[in-house]
Amino acid sequence: MHRFFVTEEAFEGEVVKITGSDFNHVSNSLRLKAGDEFIVSRGDGLDYTVEIREFAEDTVYAVIKDIKENRSEPTINISLAQAIPKKGNMELVVQKSTEIGVCKIIPIITERTIVKIDEKKQEKKIGRWQKIAAEAAKQSRRGKIPSIEKVCSLRELYSTFSAYDLVLIPWEEEERKGIRSVWQELKKRPQDLMIIIGPEGGFSAAEIETAKQYGGIPVTLGPRILRTETAGFVALAAILYQAGELGG
Repeated sequence: MHRFFVTEEAFEGEVVKITGSDFNHVSNSLRLKAGDEFIVSRGDGLDYTVEIREFAEDTVYAVIKDIKENRSEPTINISLAQAIPKKGNMELVVQKSTEIGVCKIIPIITERTIVKIDEKKQEKKIGRWQKIAAEAAKQSRRGKIPSIEKVCSLRELYSTFSAYDLVLIPWEEEERKGIRSVWQELKKRPQDLMIIIGPEGGFSAAEIETAKQYGGIPVTLGPRILRTETAGFVALAAILYQAGELGG
């Protein structure tokens, strides 16, 4: 069944209004008609099955027929702090991380990050990434759209570590401790986690030392060196597997 994300304002009692680009998609691309059903979500973890009642000039009016809890959302919140990769690969990171189950994406600048984002263009970039996250969330039948945060430096990120139950930093120089071993040592299941992925040149030893002082844990993702845009996917999948959220 087709799925759309809408704002809180789209709900008026039992009626849901579909406008803008979604209106065009419903009426022109999908050619749905009165009586057809689809699912809407407002990011509250619920799926609303609605039935089209009528089409106005620029609005589809639909009535709520059923409400169910969305079962696609992970029961743990994973934030991905990603050093912005080259060649526009941040779009790929946003898309695939959303499909896997990330909760929040934080673009970061590290010591060796090559990409520099003009502050004047940052809002446009984030808007573009947020749109990609919305489309990926729709495609993967998620109940929430991950938020894309403002670009920040790794130094600024350190101060947020205390807000998480666990902060993992995949690092190619770490050879002993992996995600599974860290998970097995935990006294209780973490609810809020952050993964920090470095740039093409990796983290410097000084950055890792500082991160450890703030509570971050360097981990290995295995004997193979992964590209920066791949490492986040692997770490996300490994954590969700350990949490029983992936693999059945």
